[in-house]
Amino acid sequence: MSHLTYPEVGATRQGPLPAGYNHLRRRAAIGRGRAGFEAAGAAVTEWRMHRATGAGVNASATRAATGGTVEVSAGLGPLRLTAPCEIVWTAYESDRIGFAYGTRPGHPECGEESFVVELADDGTVWFTVTAFSRAGCWYTRLAGPLVPVAQRWYVRRLTAVLRRVVSAA
Repeated sequence: MSHLTYPEVGATRQGPLPAGYNHLRRRAAIGRGRAGFEAAGAAVTEWRMHRATGAGVNASATRAATGGTVEVSAGLGPLRLTAPCEIVWTAYESDRIGFAYGTRPGHPECGEESFVVELADDGTVWFTVTAFSRAGCWYTRLAGPLVPVAQRWYVRRLTAVLRRVVSAA
């Protein structure tokens, strides 16, 4: 993982989140049942969740795999931002599906973000996003406190996408 721009690789999996970064943790119930869990897990790990928000996704594989790369982009024309990442861990378990990616050179931020779907014993399907990040370039430093606001907005969009996926399953 020498291509990553931060040393705390894997901290979103086991924690605690490292000091010196902005932290984001959001957990939301997105539905119920095994079919919904499996549909949401596939949407997360096969990039459909990100694409459904309008983000561009250019991944090295059709499914998240440790060591794979992905570029997520948003915006239009010269205002399009590209965020190169590397998958640092995955979870393909009977009750937990997801992955985390870490920032590579050229990413506007520096840190890691995980996207995990879990099936609770009572049948509730949960979606959790855990991240730590800090400015990685001049324009994210300039944006300052607006960056965490944008990150929370994007997580709400991802959550809404997964609620639709689970309700259709």
